[in-house]
Amino acid sequence: MALEWMNGPVEGSQQGVGHAAEGTASNRPGVVAAAVYQNGRRVRDIEIEEAGEWRNQENVVVWIGLHEPEQQLLRQVQKQFDLHDLAIEDAGKAHQRPKLEIYGDAIFVVARTAHMVEEEIAFGETHLFVGRGYVVSVRHGASTSYMAVRQRCESSPAALAHGENYILYSILDFIVDNYMPVVEAIHAEVEQLEDRLLRSRLDKAHIERLYLMRRNLLKLRNAVVPLVDVCRRHEHLELPGMDAAMEPLFRDVTDHVRRVQEDIDALREVLAFTFEASLMIGQSEQTEISRKLASWAAILAVPTAIAGIYGMNFDDMPELRFRYGYFVVLAVIFGLCGTLYRFFRRARWL
Repeated sequence: MALEWMNGPVEGSQQGVGHAAEGTASNRPGVVAAAVYQNGRRVRDIEIEEAGEWRNQENVVVWIGLHEPEQQLLRQVQKQFDLHDLAIEDAGKAHQRPKLEIYGDAIFVVARTAHMVEEEIAFGETHLFVGRGYVVSVRHGASTSYMAVRQRCESSPAALAHGENYILYSILDFIVDNYMPVVEAIHAEVEQLEDRLLRSRLDKAHIERLYLMRRNLLKLRNAVVPLVDVCRRHEHLELPGMDAAMEPLFRDVTDHVRRVQEDIDALREVLAFTFEASLMIGQSEQTEISRKLASWAAILAVPTAIAGIYGMNFDDMPELRFRYGYFVVLAVIFGLCGTLYRFFRRARWL
C-alpha cells in the first residue's frame, strides 16, 4: 500500500529502534512506547510526565502508544495534552463504534482491528488522540502491535516530518492492511466449501460453519464500513491541523477500505448462494427419494390389492376351480408390476 511505497523496506538498523521503544514500555505497565520526534527524527524516549513539555516545541511531535491502560494512566495522559473528558471516557472502555469526533483543536478516532486466531476473527479496538504536536494510540483487545508502524515511520524521516498527520495516516493504513489477510483467509475457506458442495452435500457441521462465517463477515463489515467515513473526512481540510499534502494519502486509505468493504459484501453473497444451493440440493435429494418411495409403493400396491381380494375366502370367486387360475393371477400381477416399473423408469422416478 501507499505506506510501504513511501517508506520502503525497514532496514536492519531499525530493529534497535524497536527494541529501545520496547525498553521504555517495560518501565511502566500499559505503556508500549513513548518518544519525541523533531523534524521526522527520533530525539529520545520520554516518560508520560514529560510529554506536555515537549509538545509545544517547534517541529516536535510526541508519539505515545498505550495498550489497555488503567484509568490512572489515561488521566495522566489527559493532563499532559488537555484531552477532553468524553474522549478519555471512551478510550477507557472497549466496544466503541468506529467514529471520528472533534474536540476543539484535537480529534478523537476510534477504529476496529481484526485478525485471524485459529480460523476465527478476533476483534479489537484502537483509540487515537491527535492534536498539535502529539499522537496517542490506545489499543484494546486483539490487535497487532504498532511497533512495525513506528519502525516504518522512523525509517522515512522526510515523511515523518509531516508530524501527527502522517502518524495518523500510518496507523489507519496499517489497520486497513490487516483487514486483507482476514478477508483472504475467509475467501479460501469459502472456496473449499464451494468445492465440497459441488462434490457432495454439505453436512450439518459445514452448514453451521457457513452460518458462523457469514455472521463474522457481518461483524467485520460493521467494523469496516464506518471507517470509510472516518478516512473520507481526512481527505478534506475541515479537520483541525490537517496538512494539505496528506490528502492523497488519506484518499488512498479510503480506496483500500472501500475495496475491503466490496470484498466482504461479495463473500457474504457467495456464502448466501452456497447456503441456498445446499438447501436446494438437499430438497432435490429428498424429492428424488420421495419419488422412488412413491413408485415402489404404487408397484407393490398391485399384488397387495389382488392378494387382499383373494384373501376374503368366498366360495364363488373366479378362477378358484380353474386348473391354471393361480398361474394366471401371478401372470397378471407380474404383468401389471412390470408395466408400472417401465412407466416409472421412463419418467425417471426409478
